[in-house]
Amino acid sequence: MTTLTKEVFEGYTYVEGGVCAAKGFSANGLNCGINPDKEKNDLGLIFSRVPCQAAAVYTQNKVKGAPILVTQENLKKSENIASAVIVNSKNANTCNPNGTELAEKVCRLTARELRIAPEEVIIASTGVIGEPLPLEPFERAMPELVRGLSEDGNDRAATAIMTTDTVKKEVAVRFKIGEKECFLGGMAKGSGMIHPNMATTLNFITTDVAIHAPLIQEALSEIVKITYNCLSVDGDTSTNDMVSVMANGEAGNEEIREIGAEYEIFRQALFIVMENLTKMLAADGEGASKFLECTCEGAVDLDMAVAVAKSVISSDLVKTAMFGEDANCGRIFCAIGYANADFTMDKVEVTLASETGSVLVYKDGAVVSHSEEEAAKILAEDKIYILVHLHQGKVSAKAWGCDLTYDYVKINGEYRS
Repeated sequence: MTTLTKEVFEGYTYVEGGVCAAKGFSANGLNCGINPDKEKNDLGLIFSRVPCQAAAVYTQNKVKGAPILVTQENLKKSENIASAVIVNSKNANTCNPNGTELAEKVCRLTARELRIAPEEVIIASTGVIGEPLPLEPFERAMPELVRGLSEDGNDRAATAIMTTDTVKKEVAVRFKIGEKECFLGGMAKGSGMIHPNMATTLNFITTDVAIHAPLIQEALSEIVKITYNCLSVDGDTSTNDMVSVMANGEAGNEEIREIGAEYEIFRQALFIVMENLTKMLAADGEGASKFLECTCEGAVDLDMAVAVAKSVISSDLVKTAMFGEDANCGRIFCAIGYANADFTMDKVEVTLASETGSVLVYKDGAVVSHSEEEAAKILAEDKIYILVHLHQGKVSAKAWGCDLTYDYVKINGEYRS
């Protein structure tokens, strides 16, 4: 995976710990037998010692995995209270005739071992669609999984959700609300079947901030539009995508129940973690050799900026050109032109950039003469930045993705092998 540098935000410090960085959370992961490779974890658990205010967003695919349906029902029953996340990899538990029944039974197994109510369990699965998933692996492993919960178990949980991922993805930050020290951290999985159509992969976020569930939901729904929804690896929206947030209040701040300064501090922490996880997911796209970031500036509004940035980053022809280190910029102009937004191309500027330098390739509706050798050097780097300026407003947005390589076809051609 391409190594990314985390952006620095004043008042926020990156820390280790992922989903265990926040006070009161523990985690574990192990191999329960769903994955025949005993060296790979396939079952993960996150647990809060006190009940949490919770919120979630889900895939927009009309085909939804049974775990999503059960999680939605659980949060409805519990009035957005959750204490645990149980998640397996290798099998998506989607399109199975007994999928919902199985997911409900796994929630009951988890709840019994943790001594909580079944509706306090968020459940998720990832892996192959349409293959039977037995209950026995969960029954055998649950006691050991719960016994092994620890405040440093985040790595074991993060590896348990990996499928074609090449690395685990975790990030956490420390910050203050008033005089109270707070933490917010998360873990994510995803390498393929990723397209900006909510929620893109599995993502679990924990915090010790005391905040009311409706405000968590509001912040999450807003931030997902400019992070996970601006991510594309291959144009396929998964059936099992989910982002959940659990807040247990262990930081001791007065509960945030209205939008104000303290809410904005929490919201910024959530944005930092979600944006970093989004970039990690882009950099670890299946078969990827390059991380791509498109910034659209000068838009009339956020919808326009997002539409243009996403259109460029989602283009297969742009992705293949970046893989080939070919400054075939007509592909970029084409992708800008079919973006679902109302603007004209007569003021648009496009620049290609990397750590090597930058080169202007398009201005005022026409290609700008530039050195192909210079452009090739820029595209030879493993982090490529495509900068689009519309010159029609003051709003900007970013989108992230990766190149499309021969290895992507190989990985997916042999996915079930």
